[in-house]
Amino acid sequence: MLGFIGGTGPEGKGLALRFAISGLSVFIGSREKQRGIEAAQEIRSQFTEIGSDMVAGGTNEEAAIASDIAVICTPYAGHKATLENLKHVLNGKIVVDVVAPLSFEKGSASAITVEEGSAAEQAQSLLPDSLVVGAFQNASAEDLLMPSQDMECDVIVCSNDQSAKEQVMLLGERIPGVRSIDGGNLQNAKYVEQLTALLININKIYKAHSSIKIVGI
Repeated sequence: MLGFIGGTGPEGKGLALRFAISGLSVFIGSREKQRGIEAAQEIRSQFTEIGSDMVAGGTNEEAAIASDIAVICTPYAGHKATLENLKHVLNGKIVVDVVAPLSFEKGSASAITVEEGSAAEQAQSLLPDSLVVGAFQNASAEDLLMPSQDMECDVIVCSNDQSAKEQVMLLGERIPGVRSIDGGNLQNAKYVEQLTALLININKIYKAHSSIKIVGI
């Protein structure tokens, strides 16, 4: 079971949808139980080929408890508080942090400086007994929500735990068109997160859903 913490936004719902289509059970969490339930119902109603038992919804805590792998999709403003509140139920679990700390001014995105280095490193600091992996920060939410088309992108995966990293790399490649790239230790997650700001600004210029591909490997 994949539990999506703060999973009612486009990125969380898009990833949940893609993994449910691939055959995995998902649980969409929210601060408000009803919002999580409604997000799960939305996915089930739009994509009837997904079994009714494959997508559930509720609170963030319920998602964390139910999950074998927890995926953190909260806005950065609520990132720290959410993880502090869920620490007791995330101990010992793989925690995939997809958060990119960003600010917006006059329509342009900028990366926020994080004291720990990155959102993923902040998560590892807050969850010392969890195996934190940074991944999917650059995956287009718009494309994730269109499962009829392949993603055609690379997902850079960073973690201090090699086994957890390899599990998430395999997870990413369940999405058609995605290639997982080993991004090294968690200290490299900041570069991946910051790249999201550039992609958003490129998208505004070209009115597109840009992503990344690594060549030469």
